[in-house]
Amino acid sequence: MTRTDSPTRVLYSQSGLPILQNRVYDTPQEAMSCATGAVVLVENLQTGLVYNDAFRPEEIIYDAAYNNEQANSTLFKQHLAEVAEIIGRTMGKEALVEVGCGKGFFLEMLSGQGFEVTGFDPAYEGSNSKVRKEYFHPDLGFHGKGLILRHVLEHIHDPYQFLCQLAAANGGHGLIYIEVPCLDWILGRNAWFDIFYEHVNYFRLSDFSRMFGRVIHAERIFGGQYLSIVADLATLTPPQRDLSDAVQFPSSFGQNLDYVKNNQTLAIWGGGSKGVIFSLLSQRAGFPIRTVIDINPAKQGKYLPVTGLLVQPPSQALPSLPPGAVILVMNSNYLEEIKQMSDKHFQFLGIDDGRS
Repeated sequence: MTRTDSPTRVLYSQSGLPILQNRVYDTPQEAMSCATGAVVLVENLQTGLVYNDAFRPEEIIYDAAYNNEQANSTLFKQHLAEVAEIIGRTMGKEALVEVGCGKGFFLEMLSGQGFEVTGFDPAYEGSNSKVRKEYFHPDLGFHGKGLILRHVLEHIHDPYQFLCQLAAANGGHGLIYIEVPCLDWILGRNAWFDIFYEHVNYFRLSDFSRMFGRVIHAERIFGGQYLSIVADLATLTPPQRDLSDAVQFPSSFGQNLDYVKNNQTLAIWGGGSKGVIFSLLSQRAGFPIRTVIDINPAKQGKYLPVTGLLVQPPSQALPSLPPGAVILVMNSNYLEEIKQMSDKHFQFLGIDDGRS
Protein backbone atom coordinates (compact mmCIF):
# COMPACT_ATOMS: atom_id res chain seq x y z
CA MET A 1 0.00 0.00 0.00
CA THR A 2 1.44 3.39 -0.99
CA ARG A 3 1.23 6.64 0.91
CA THR A 4 -1.39 8.03 -1.46
CA ASP A 5 -3.87 5.19 -0.97
CA SER A 6 -3.35 4.66 2.78
CA PRO A 7 -6.25 5.65 5.07
CA THR A 8 -5.71 8.91 6.95
CA ARG A 9 -7.20 10.99 9.76
CA VAL A 10 -7.47 14.76 9.20
CA LEU A 11 -5.92 16.80 12.02
CA TYR A 12 -5.86 20.41 10.79
CA SER A 13 -6.46 22.42 7.62
CA GLN A 14 -5.59 25.88 6.37
CA SER A 15 -5.88 27.46 2.92
CA GLY A 16 -3.99 30.12 1.00
CA LEU A 17 -0.57 29.70 2.61
CA PRO A 18 2.50 30.72 0.57
CA ILE A 19 4.12 27.84 -1.29
CA LEU A 20 7.53 29.17 -0.21
CA GLN A 21 7.29 31.10 3.05
CA ASN A 22 11.00 31.97 3.01
CA ARG A 23 10.96 33.58 -0.42
CA VAL A 24 11.03 37.38 -0.33
CA TYR A 25 9.89 39.79 -3.05
CA ASP A 26 11.05 43.11 -4.48
CA THR A 27 7.60 44.74 -4.49
CA PRO A 28 4.45 44.35 -2.39
CA GLN A 29 2.48 43.58 -5.56
CA GLU A 30 4.73 40.60 -6.37
CA ALA A 31 4.50 39.42 -2.78
CA MET A 32 0.73 39.57 -2.59
CA SER A 33 0.32 37.69 -5.88
CA CYS A 34 2.70 34.85 -4.99
CA ALA A 35 1.72 31.20 -5.39
CA THR A 36 -0.28 29.72 -2.51
CA GLY A 37 -1.47 26.29 -1.47
CA ALA A 38 -3.53 24.42 1.09
CA VAL A 39 -2.46 22.48 4.16
CA VAL A 40 -4.47 19.42 5.10
CA LEU A 41 -2.52 17.87 7.94
CA VAL A 42 -3.26 14.17 8.35
CA GLU A 43 -2.09 11.20 10.37
CA ASN A 44 -1.47 8.16 8.20
CA LEU A 45 -3.31 5.24 9.80
CA GLN A 46 -0.85 2.72 8.35
CA THR A 47 2.51 4.38 9.10
CA GLY A 48 1.56 6.78 11.90
CA LEU A 49 3.39 9.61 10.10
CA VAL A 50 1.93 13.13 9.93
CA TYR A 51 2.04 15.14 6.70
CA ASN A 52 0.25 17.62 4.47
CA ASP A 53 -2.01 15.56 2.23
CA ALA A 54 -2.54 18.56 -0.07
CA PHE A 55 1.19 19.00 -0.75
CA ARG A 56 2.26 19.01 -4.40
CA PRO A 57 6.06 18.68 -4.78
CA GLU A 58 6.06 20.02 -8.34
CA GLU A 59 5.01 23.43 -6.97
CA ILE A 60 8.21 23.82 -4.95
CA ILE A 61 10.83 25.69 -6.98
CA TYR A 62 13.77 27.23 -5.12
CA ASP A 63 15.63 30.20 -6.58
CA ALA A 64 18.06 32.94 -5.52
CA ALA A 65 15.24 34.91 -3.83
CA TYR A 66 14.69 32.07 -1.35
CA ASN A 67 16.43 32.66 1.97
CA ASN A 68 16.10 30.80 5.27
CA GLU A 69 19.54 31.56 6.69
CA GLN A 70 19.51 31.77 10.49
CA ALA A 71 23.24 31.99 11.08
CA ASN A 72 23.12 35.78 11.44
CA SER A 73 22.16 35.08 15.06
CA THR A 74 24.81 34.38 17.71
CA LEU A 75 22.37 32.10 19.51
CA PHE A 76 21.77 30.03 16.39
CA LYS A 77 25.52 29.68 15.90
CA GLN A 78 25.66 28.27 19.43
CA HIS A 79 22.98 25.78 18.40
CA LEU A 80 25.06 24.73 15.40
CA ALA A 81 28.06 24.26 17.71
CA GLU A 82 25.93 21.90 19.83
CA VAL A 83 24.94 19.96 16.70
CA ALA A 84 28.60 19.70 15.65
CA GLU A 85 29.43 18.24 19.07
CA ILE A 86 26.66 15.63 18.74
CA ILE A 87 27.85 14.65 15.27
CA GLY A 88 31.50 14.42 16.34
CA ARG A 89 30.63 12.36 19.42
CA THR A 90 28.32 9.90 17.65
CA MET A 91 29.66 9.68 14.09
CA GLY A 92 33.24 10.92 14.30
CA LYS A 93 34.89 13.56 12.14
CA GLU A 94 35.96 11.54 9.10
CA ALA A 95 34.23 10.79 5.78
CA LEU A 96 30.99 12.68 6.43
CA VAL A 97 28.44 13.76 3.83
CA GLU A 98 26.02 16.66 4.26
CA VAL A 99 22.96 16.11 2.08
CA GLY A 100 21.19 19.37 1.20
CA CYS A 101 23.92 21.61 2.57
CA GLY A 102 22.21 24.82 1.36
CA LYS A 103 24.52 27.81 1.33
CA GLY A 104 27.26 25.76 3.01
CA PHE A 105 27.48 27.63 6.31
CA PHE A 106 27.32 24.54 8.54
CA LEU A 107 29.64 22.56 6.25
CA GLU A 108 32.24 25.30 6.43
CA MET A 109 31.82 25.49 10.19
CA LEU A 110 32.47 21.75 10.47
CA SER A 111 35.48 21.98 8.15
CA GLY A 112 36.89 24.74 10.36
CA GLN A 113 36.66 22.36 13.33
CA GLY A 114 38.63 19.63 11.57
CA PHE A 115 35.73 17.59 10.18
CA GLU A 116 36.21 15.85 6.84
CA VAL A 117 32.89 16.60 5.14
CA THR A 118 31.60 16.78 1.56
CA GLY A 119 28.38 18.60 0.74
CA PHE A 120 25.74 17.84 -1.91
CA ASP A 121 23.18 20.41 -3.03
CA PRO A 122 22.20 21.19 -6.65
CA ALA A 123 21.09 24.69 -5.56
CA TYR A 124 24.44 25.60 -3.95
CA GLU A 125 25.70 28.98 -5.22
CA GLY A 126 29.11 29.27 -3.54
CA SER A 127 32.61 28.30 -4.60
CA ASN A 128 33.65 25.81 -1.92
CA SER A 129 35.26 22.85 -3.69
CA LYS A 130 33.98 20.54 -0.93
CA VAL A 131 30.41 21.09 -2.14
CA ARG A 132 29.16 19.23 -5.20
CA LYS A 133 26.25 20.90 -7.02
CA GLU A 134 24.23 17.72 -7.50
CA TYR A 135 22.04 15.27 -5.63
CA PHE A 136 23.59 12.50 -3.56
CA HIS A 137 22.74 9.30 -5.50
CA PRO A 138 24.02 5.71 -5.94
CA ASP A 139 25.76 6.29 -9.29
CA LEU A 140 28.31 8.58 -7.63
CA GLY A 141 30.02 5.66 -5.89
CA PHE A 142 30.66 8.06 -3.03
CA HIS A 143 30.13 6.58 0.44
CA GLY A 144 30.41 8.27 3.82
CA LYS A 145 30.78 6.88 7.31
CA GLY A 146 28.01 9.24 8.30
CA LEU A 147 25.38 11.35 6.54
CA ILE A 148 24.10 14.70 7.83
CA LEU A 149 20.51 15.67 7.04
CA ARG A 150 19.64 18.98 8.69
CA HIS A 151 16.16 20.43 8.01
CA VAL A 152 15.71 18.53 4.78
CA LEU A 153 13.42 15.62 5.67
CA GLU A 154 10.45 17.83 6.55
CA HIS A 155 10.49 19.06 2.91
CA ILE A 156 10.48 15.60 1.28
CA HIS A 157 7.22 14.21 -0.11
CA ASP A 158 7.91 10.60 0.95
CA PRO A 159 10.47 10.70 3.78
CA TYR A 160 10.83 6.94 4.25
CA GLN A 161 11.52 6.30 0.55
CA PHE A 162 13.96 9.22 0.57
CA LEU A 163 15.86 7.67 3.47
CA CYS A 164 15.93 4.38 1.57
CA GLN A 165 17.44 6.22 -1.41
CA LEU A 166 20.09 7.78 0.81
CA ALA A 167 20.90 4.40 2.31
CA ALA A 168 21.26 2.92 -1.19
CA ALA A 169 23.43 5.84 -2.31
CA ASN A 170 25.67 5.17 0.70
CA GLY A 171 26.05 1.46 0.02
CA GLY A 172 23.34 0.42 2.47
CA HIS A 173 25.33 1.29 5.57
CA GLY A 174 26.57 4.15 7.75
CA LEU A 175 25.02 6.39 10.37
CA ILE A 176 22.78 9.37 9.67
CA TYR A 177 22.22 12.54 11.69
CA ILE A 178 18.68 13.90 11.20
CA GLU A 179 17.41 17.24 12.46
CA VAL A 180 13.79 18.29 11.93
CA PRO A 181 11.16 20.44 13.68
CA CYS A 182 9.37 18.76 16.59
CA LEU A 183 5.62 18.21 16.18
CA ASP A 184 5.13 17.68 19.93
CA TRP A 185 6.61 21.14 20.58
CA ILE A 186 4.29 22.70 17.97
CA LEU A 187 1.22 21.07 19.48
CA GLY A 188 2.25 21.70 23.09
CA ARG A 189 2.76 25.42 22.44
CA ASN A 190 -0.30 25.79 20.19
CA ALA A 191 2.20 27.09 17.63
CA TRP A 192 -0.14 27.43 14.66
CA PHE A 193 2.43 29.76 13.11
CA ASP A 194 4.75 26.74 12.70
CA ILE A 195 2.61 24.93 10.12
CA PHE A 196 3.87 25.68 6.59
CA TYR A 197 3.03 24.45 3.11
CA GLU A 198 6.72 23.96 2.43
CA HIS A 199 7.04 21.60 5.40
CA VAL A 200 5.15 18.56 4.17
CA ASN A 201 6.15 16.34 7.16
CA TYR A 202 5.81 16.82 10.94
CA PHE A 203 7.80 14.39 13.09
CA ARG A 204 7.83 13.06 16.64
CA LEU A 205 10.72 11.22 18.30
CA SER A 206 8.71 7.99 18.19
CA ASP A 207 8.50 8.18 14.39
CA PHE A 208 12.22 7.51 14.13
CA SER A 209 12.16 4.57 16.53
CA ARG A 210 9.59 3.04 14.16
CA MET A 211 11.70 3.78 11.05
CA PHE A 212 15.05 2.57 12.39
CA GLY A 213 15.85 -0.64 14.22
CA ARG A 214 18.87 1.06 15.80
CA VAL A 215 18.73 4.63 17.08
CA ILE A 216 21.86 5.61 19.00
CA HIS A 217 20.93 9.20 19.83
CA ALA A 218 17.52 10.86 20.16
CA GLU A 219 16.67 14.11 21.93
CA ARG A 220 14.90 17.45 21.61
CA ILE A 221 17.23 20.41 21.11
CA PHE A 222 17.05 24.17 20.42
CA GLY A 223 14.69 24.76 23.31
CA GLY A 224 12.70 21.66 22.37
CA GLN A 225 11.80 23.01 18.91
CA TYR A 226 13.94 20.53 16.96
CA LEU A 227 14.49 16.78 17.05
CA SER A 228 18.05 15.46 16.92
CA ILE A 229 18.46 11.84 15.79
CA VAL A 230 21.42 9.62 14.99
CA ALA A 231 20.43 6.24 13.53
CA ASP A 232 21.89 3.30 11.60
CA LEU A 233 20.94 3.37 7.90
CA ALA A 234 21.34 -0.42 7.68
CA THR A 235 18.38 -0.85 10.06
CA LEU A 236 15.78 1.12 8.08
CA THR A 237 12.35 -0.47 8.24
CA PRO A 238 8.90 0.58 6.97
CA PRO A 239 7.14 2.44 9.81
CA GLN A 240 4.00 0.93 11.27
CA ARG A 241 1.49 2.92 13.30
CA ASP A 242 1.40 2.23 17.03
CA LEU A 243 -2.19 2.56 18.27
CA SER A 244 -0.94 3.49 21.74
CA ASP A 245 1.02 6.38 20.22
CA ALA A 246 -1.67 8.05 18.11
CA VAL A 247 -1.22 11.79 17.57
CA GLN A 248 -3.06 13.85 20.19
CA PHE A 249 -4.05 16.96 18.26
CA PRO A 250 -5.64 19.73 20.41
CA SER A 251 -9.11 20.80 19.27
CA SER A 252 -8.24 24.45 20.04
CA PHE A 253 -5.18 24.48 17.78
CA GLY A 254 -4.94 27.69 15.77
CA GLN A 255 -7.58 29.58 17.73
CA ASN A 256 -5.39 31.57 20.12
CA LEU A 257 -4.88 35.15 18.91
CA ASP A 258 -4.60 36.81 22.33
CA TYR A 259 -1.13 38.04 21.36
CA VAL A 260 -2.52 40.41 18.76
CA LYS A 261 -5.90 41.16 20.32
CA ASN A 262 -4.16 42.68 23.35
CA ASN A 263 -1.41 44.52 21.47
CA GLN A 264 -2.06 47.84 19.77
CA THR A 265 1.38 48.33 18.19
CA LEU A 266 1.31 45.07 16.21
CA ALA A 267 5.04 44.90 15.54
CA ILE A 268 6.81 41.56 15.17
CA TRP A 269 10.49 40.62 15.31
CA GLY A 270 11.23 37.85 12.83
CA GLY A 271 10.49 37.85 9.10
CA GLY A 272 11.17 34.15 8.64
CA SER A 273 8.72 31.26 8.47
CA LYS A 274 6.97 31.90 11.79
CA GLY A 275 6.59 35.62 11.10
CA VAL A 276 5.19 35.02 7.63
CA ILE A 277 2.42 32.69 8.86
CA PHE A 278 1.76 34.66 12.05
CA SER A 279 1.29 37.94 10.17
CA LEU A 280 -0.87 36.29 7.50
CA LEU A 281 -3.30 34.56 9.86
CA SER A 282 -3.39 37.60 12.16
CA GLN A 283 -4.36 39.76 9.19
CA ARG A 284 -7.15 37.33 8.25
CA ALA A 285 -8.44 37.50 11.83
CA GLY A 286 -8.72 41.30 11.56
CA PHE A 287 -5.51 42.23 13.39
CA PRO A 288 -3.01 43.26 10.68
CA ILE A 289 0.67 43.48 11.60
CA ARG A 290 2.17 46.89 10.82
CA THR A 291 5.90 46.46 11.40
CA VAL A 292 8.20 43.50 10.63
CA ILE A 293 11.78 43.54 11.97
CA ASP A 294 14.55 41.13 10.96
CA ILE A 295 18.37 41.14 11.25
CA ASN A 296 18.90 39.12 8.05
CA PRO A 297 20.25 41.57 5.42
CA ALA A 298 18.87 39.37 2.62
CA LYS A 299 15.32 39.97 3.89
CA GLN A 300 15.61 43.67 4.71
CA GLY A 301 13.93 45.98 2.22
CA LYS A 302 12.01 43.03 0.78
CA TYR A 303 8.35 42.05 1.14
CA LEU A 304 6.79 39.01 2.79
CA PRO A 305 4.65 36.63 0.70
CA VAL A 306 0.86 37.10 0.63
CA THR A 307 0.72 40.02 3.12
CA GLY A 308 3.21 42.19 1.20
CA LEU A 309 4.65 43.48 4.50
CA LEU A 310 7.98 45.30 4.32
CA VAL A 311 10.86 43.75 6.30
CA GLN A 312 12.92 46.41 8.08
CA PRO A 313 16.24 46.32 9.96
CA PRO A 314 16.10 47.21 13.67
CA SER A 315 17.84 50.53 13.00
CA GLN A 316 14.97 51.59 10.73
CA ALA A 317 11.97 50.02 12.47
CA LEU A 318 12.63 50.71 16.16
CA PRO A 319 12.79 54.54 15.96
CA SER A 320 9.31 54.54 14.42
CA LEU A 321 7.80 52.73 17.43
CA PRO A 322 6.64 54.58 20.55
CA PRO A 323 8.74 54.07 23.73
CA GLY A 324 7.60 51.01 25.64
CA ALA A 325 5.83 49.52 22.61
CA VAL A 326 5.16 45.78 22.68
CA ILE A 327 7.07 43.78 20.09
CA LEU A 328 6.01 40.18 19.47
CA VAL A 329 9.07 37.94 19.14
CA MET A 330 8.46 35.10 16.71
CA ASN A 331 10.87 32.73 18.46
CA SER A 332 11.41 33.01 22.20
CA ASN A 333 14.83 31.37 21.88
CA TYR A 334 16.06 34.77 20.66
CA LEU A 335 14.34 36.86 23.34
CA GLU A 336 17.43 37.87 25.35
CA GLU A 337 19.52 38.42 22.22
CA ILE A 338 16.84 40.75 20.82
CA LYS A 339 16.52 42.67 24.08
CA GLN A 340 20.24 43.38 23.99
CA MET A 341 20.08 44.60 20.38
CA SER A 342 17.30 47.06 21.20
CA ASP A 343 18.77 48.35 24.50
CA LYS A 344 15.65 47.04 26.25
CA HIS A 345 13.67 50.16 25.34
CA PHE A 346 10.61 48.10 24.42
CA GLN A 347 8.44 45.35 25.85
CA PHE A 348 8.98 41.95 24.28
CA LEU A 349 6.59 39.02 24.26
CA GLY A 350 7.62 35.61 23.00
CA ILE A 351 4.60 34.28 21.17
CA ASP A 352 5.43 30.66 21.83
CA ASP A 353 5.71 30.78 25.61
CA GLY A 354 4.52 34.13 26.97
CA ARG A 355 7.89 35.23 28.33
CA SER A 356 8.44 39.00 28.28
